[in-house]
Amino acid sequence: MTRWTVVAEQESRDLWIGGRGPVLVFGFSILLSAMTYLAATNRAMNFLEQREAVNLTVQVGLAVGVLLTVVVSADAISGERERGTFEALLLTPVSRRAIVVGKLAAASTMWLACLAVTLPYLWVLGRGVAGAGQAALLALVVGTLVAIGLGGIGMLFSGWTNSNKTSLACGLLLLLVLFAPTQLPALPRTGFGEVLTRINPIGSALHYISQILVGRRGWTNDLSYLAAPVVVALVVVAVLIAAGPRLVRLTAGLR
Repeated sequence: MTRWTVVAEQESRDLWIGGRGPVLVFGFSILLSAMTYLAATNRAMNFLEQREAVNLTVQVGLAVGVLLTVVVSADAISGERERGTFEALLLTPVSRRAIVVGKLAAASTMWLACLAVTLPYLWVLGRGVAGAGQAALLALVVGTLVAIGLGGIGMLFSGWTNSNKTSLACGLLLLLVLFAPTQLPALPRTGFGEVLTRINPIGSALHYISQILVGRRGWTNDLSYLAAPVVVALVVVAVLIAAGPRLVRLTAGLR
């Protein structure tokens, strides 16, 4: 077993057996249950509305999954510094790059857990329109890219600060900035509006998913909208690996 997987296994055990993960996912399941009940009991729902309900469920699952991933990753390093548990980790025979990668992998399990919770709701809402399987696969592919990219940024915030509150605030502010444009229904799809959508990893991911689930377009028709999530994920992971020795220190900023 490689060393980063050992770190990922230990961090995942602390996250899920320690109780933080189950509590957060339980809250998410309550939100999805309420939303699914309202959608499933609408007798006037037609096929198009069913597709929109499936699309909404995927987008909520992606949004909450990414949010929880960022929250956990923002706590990964700065939180251990504040709790005084980081020194013990640094004394283990594991490279600092392996620690960073393992912690990011553990934080990403929050997204995978949210996806697993979302699957039954997609099946309920997607019956009769053949949308549940496609929606699940879309969520897995696109959501994983976004979760890794933004979770990695949360990890960078965590490594650059000594305060858990600061890293968490930076992560939440980043999400707010990225999610805000997606809530503007009048945002034009041409000119500046389209550019803004394409460079935003969350906006471009949600647009790509909507075009397939609601617009019934092929997976390759709007593939260019996945450029931002892919680039962000690759660049952030590369930066984390390169900057690992500088990020994983007892005090942020020390040379």
